[in-house]
Amino acid sequence: MDQRIAMFDSKSYDIEAFTKANEHFGYHITYFEPKLTIETAPLTQGFPVVCLFVHDIVKHKLANILAKTGVKLIALRSNGYNHIDLRASAGKLKVVRVPKYSPYSVAEYTIGLILSLYRKLHTVYLQTKGNNFSLRGLQGQELHGKTAGVIGSGQIGSIVVRLLTAFGMKVLVYDVKEDKSLVNDTHCHYTDLNTLLAESDIITLHCPLLPENHHLINKQTMAKMKEGVVIINTSRGGLVHTGDLIAALKSKKVGGAGLDVYEEEEQFFYEDLSHSFIDDDLLARLMTFPNVFISSHQAFFTKEAVHDIAQTTLLNIRSFFEGKALENEVVYRIKEQKS
Repeated sequence: MDQRIAMFDSKSYDIEAFTKANEHFGYHITYFEPKLTIETAPLTQGFPVVCLFVHDIVKHKLANILAKTGVKLIALRSNGYNHIDLRASAGKLKVVRVPKYSPYSVAEYTIGLILSLYRKLHTVYLQTKGNNFSLRGLQGQELHGKTAGVIGSGQIGSIVVRLLTAFGMKVLVYDVKEDKSLVNDTHCHYTDLNTLLAESDIITLHCPLLPENHHLINKQTMAKMKEGVVIINTSRGGLVHTGDLIAALKSKKVGGAGLDVYEEEEQFFYEDLSHSFIDDDLLARLMTFPNVFISSHQAFFTKEAVHDIAQTTLLNIRSFFEGKALENEVVYRIKEQKS
């Protein structure tokens, strides 16, 4: 089989990491700067493998085009795969992902967002850059003694639990599966979602985006939360209903939000728009709140994590080229995709 790989949405750091990792594999990788779209799909002609990131969205029509151009494998350099229509790809394209990379990258960044909002670090940074050293409006809160709610206790969420307990916080956890070792180590408490929403001062999301939890944070669920609750999302933008969050921020029901992801982020994140403007009214409105910290899906972005992603992606591709079982294959199941 022709061992050629077409990588889309390639940034300088992708090229650096994959070029280094590929020294041990020797594949021919062609790096394309644009995202994979219906318009750029003809570039995949002759490539059995395409390597995609979170903003390369493959729905039914694009999946059919890829199959016609000779693509056999979609190698995701991400953990999440909600941007791939698995039903449309089934029987035409195999899909593999990176199920794990350094989980400390996202977990530590989550703590950074919490500290920034609780101690107003992002505000004071901008203020002192303008030679304003006043303490007016900068009084923060301590994490010690507060209650944190962690939704999802997988690889990342479990580390967040451990880090939060180190601050002396009470930690409530909601997940379909209880991690008994995590309870033994941290004395966290697994509980139902409604209890977590009602009792938490900080709520942080660490779960995949699935049809059943789309817009998990919405008008109804926020109504159950404490006044002034802080919401953190380093998982997927679709977990939060942006319009409802804005309304809750305006009413002060939500006291702050740390968002590393956004529902329509593929139009903006990872691009330099400093000489343009934001034509998304919801994102533009969010950016006006001083108690909202927005970053461009960078929680994963550490040297260690990028190395892990490149290595695992190329190992996935090697298994495909060698005709071996795909350990990290994502297989379509009815419950994973909307009809």
